[in-house]
Amino acid sequence: MKALTCMAVLAWGGTALAGEASPPKLPIGVSAALYDISVPPDRKPTPERVALGEKLFNDKRLSADDSVSCATCHDPKRAFTDGKATSVGIKNQVGQRNSPTVLNALFAATQFWDGRAGTLEEQAMLPILNPIEMGMPSPEAVVAKVKGIPEYRTEFQKVFGRELNYDDLAAAIAAFERMQFSGNARFDRFLAGDAKALNASEKRGWALFNGKARCNTCHAGNAVSPLFSDQKFHNIGIAAHKQDFSKLAAEALKIVRTGDEKQIDELALETKFSELGRFLVTKNENDIGSFKTPTLRNVGVTGPYMHDGSLTTLWDVIDHYNKGGIANPFLDGGMQRLGLTEPEIDDLVAFMFALTADDFSALEKQELARQRARKNNRPERDTAAALGKKGNLGDLAPNPNLDIKNPAELGLYGPVRLTEK
Repeated sequence: MKALTCMAVLAWGGTALAGEASPPKLPIGVSAALYDISVPPDRKPTPERVALGEKLFNDKRLSADDSVSCATCHDPKRAFTDGKATSVGIKNQVGQRNSPTVLNALFAATQFWDGRAGTLEEQAMLPILNPIEMGMPSPEAVVAKVKGIPEYRTEFQKVFGRELNYDDLAAAIAAFERMQFSGNARFDRFLAGDAKALNASEKRGWALFNGKARCNTCHAGNAVSPLFSDQKFHNIGIAAHKQDFSKLAAEALKIVRTGDEKQIDELALETKFSELGRFLVTKNENDIGSFKTPTLRNVGVTGPYMHDGSLTTLWDVIDHYNKGGIANPFLDGGMQRLGLTEPEIDDLVAFMFALTADDFSALEKQELARQRARKNNRPERDTAAALGKKGNLGDLAPNPNLDIKNPAELGLYGPVRLTEK
């Protein structure tokens, strides 16, 4: 059996007996209180379930043609993403959505870009059955195929005390995913009292993040809210690049009004209706073109960005926000021009790279170099709109005087131990 990933191995707080859930040792930046709230008592991962779940997560035999595993789109070496704009499933079929990271997914209120799954268990089930992801025809077919692998028959009986079934298979994968938390970034050390953990540019970026750039409106991050996500859904105009939302929504309503979870999953990944986002789940007009606010932890190494992977670098992402997004009838009311200068954009990018966990420091250097090399190729850049020289996208947020006091430093908690007690 493949060894547990380094994060999972180091996470167990002590030696657990078989079937016993031991409290995990959480990295700095991951709240123990948040973990307790997020993990139901009956789903606390045990070493045995995590080991079985990791094996399933990496097993291509869960797909119809033995070519794709969960790890294909969520590669642990790439911070549990695949580095592609949109993911590729069996028979080289390309989906409509970018693969979000599994890291810290256990803390999310909902799963997937449109929140169509409420738990990690529900999330684990759907890709295995989606025709263009892993392509298995039914839960029964999955169970029959996995039962045909002798070691799994033995392991499921040992771990769950009963014959293999689809719910337990999903529960094992979810147990593995609940051990994939991520902290230990330079930002975490800064927040814990190490003023030298961030350089001057990163500190300026943190101040912009909380001020002029208005990032914290949806991506607030602090000791009690360490995810850098409001867990809500917003239309920021990304999907408006492609089509008329009103016409598409009217057409979709005829199809999804009585749609079940499986149908919504297929519409989201296989059709033009993918761009309607949360609307496919709620059928609420206010949700047209809205997608979940992703976590910014490890954002420097989890591109391309947005639900469709259409933005290649963090400079592209900031350019999009700087001009106020793309106008459409359902644009979130919080979207407005930011008026960020080029040095300010550089500082903001620097700060976001400081949210990378130490586990991925080598990948961080590689990705920063790659993105910097593309810095002069900026398809989303519209300086005139960002600076208010065209259009009418509102007043700018205040720009604090950092010579007096950097407001971002108010988040420091003084000298404390940088390891979890």
